[in-house]
Amino acid sequence: MNRVVHFEMQVPHPEKSVEFFKNVFGWRVEKWEGPEDYWLIHTGEEADGIDGGLMKSPDGETRTVNIIQVESVDDYSSKIEGEGGEIVLPKMPIPGVGYVAYAHDVNGFLFGFMHDDPEAK
Repeated sequence: MNRVVHFEMQVPHPEKSVEFFKNVFGWRVEKWEGPEDYWLIHTGEEADGIDGGLMKSPDGETRTVNIIQVESVDDYSSKIEGEGGEIVLPKMPIPGVGYVAYAHDVNGFLFGFMHDDPEAK
């Protein structure tokens, strides 16, 4: 089953949101050491729930994007388009993690989908 494995919050001023969520919910938020400004959010140590990330919104809008784990970003890009969806950000690497893409469903709902690949560059 393809599950939501990550959430991503996109905001105009990430540093403000980092402090907000740390102070309000006690989440551990750490700057990712990858090539992009991105903060990893650890929501807890229990088995239930998921962790996420925080980044500067590319268009200044505030949104949350759910990321779904799939076996192959390429295969699911084809499936999405075959069902009338639209790829809005094609497959791109997350160095050392895997590949991710973003799409709209038939109603314009934005979501991401990814597969693991530690060799991604």
